[in-house]
Amino acid sequence: MGFPVPDGPEAIRATLRALGLRPSRAWGQSFLADPFVADAEAALLESPPGTPVLEIGGGLGVLTAALVRRGTTPLTVVERDPRLAAYLAATFEDRVRVVEDDARHVPLEGYGAVIGNLPYSVGTPLVLRALAHRVPRVVFLLQREVAERFAAGPGSPGYGRLAIAARLYGEVELFRTVGRGCFEPRPEVDSRLGVHRARAGPLPVPSVPRLESIVRALFGARRKQLGNLLGRVTDTPADAARRADWPEGWERLRPENLPPEAFFRLATVLSARGDPERTSPAPGRRP
Repeated sequence: MGFPVPDGPEAIRATLRALGLRPSRAWGQSFLADPFVADAEAALLESPPGTPVLEIGGGLGVLTAALVRRGTTPLTVVERDPRLAAYLAATFEDRVRVVEDDARHVPLEGYGAVIGNLPYSVGTPLVLRALAHRVPRVVFLLQREVAERFAAGPGSPGYGRLAIAARLYGEVELFRTVGRGCFEPRPEVDSRLGVHRARAGPLPVPSVPRLESIVRALFGARRKQLGNLLGRVTDTPADAARRADWPEGWERLRPENLPPEAFFRLATVLSARGDPERTSPAPGRRP
């Protein structure tokens, strides 16, 4: 099943000229020009027939066409640009439902999967929003460095709040790197494909805001040792660390040395004890 979607950078430029469009830097518009990458991304969806799927940022329809060829239905495509939304609706007709809107505001309830080539300017909040809504499967093509932060492990330079959030809601697996030459206009960075699979059952923390405040406070000074940092989130750091089953010698470790589960246990301990949530360093401690 073929669709008249552009194939390659020159075809992308010609289609944009025909539509009277110039890519918007403010919206991070850089269009996937390689149909083989689109096919590889669509293959990662792995959703059973009948699973409602949302594609974020339909653009010129290269990924949309790959999804339709694979029989993805029902498929909803959200596109912010009104001229591109009209182009997608005319190209795919009744095979796809096109929604003209900002993806940051589109309801995610009811979707079994979300997929998209995400604009670098808003890619991180879009993924985090899908994770927080516990969408069962999220397939994303993101700036390489950002994608790798979602999958980073303890001790690695990219490990931090994104990796902890991804682990809170499930697990991330990264796939191929996509070079900047696969896009038009050509971005200044490479991209990488990844998949987040949602955790089954309840979350491992009673309060997500409490966990977020702990991670923000501790990673705000990630090069300091935890013995100097834990007082930022509790008045009884030694007792909290013991109850959270932190390893012996935790005082000399840095936040990047602890696995996500250590932060989950700490958030659970502080929530159970009813410790007040801190929004600033403890009195007498330097920020």
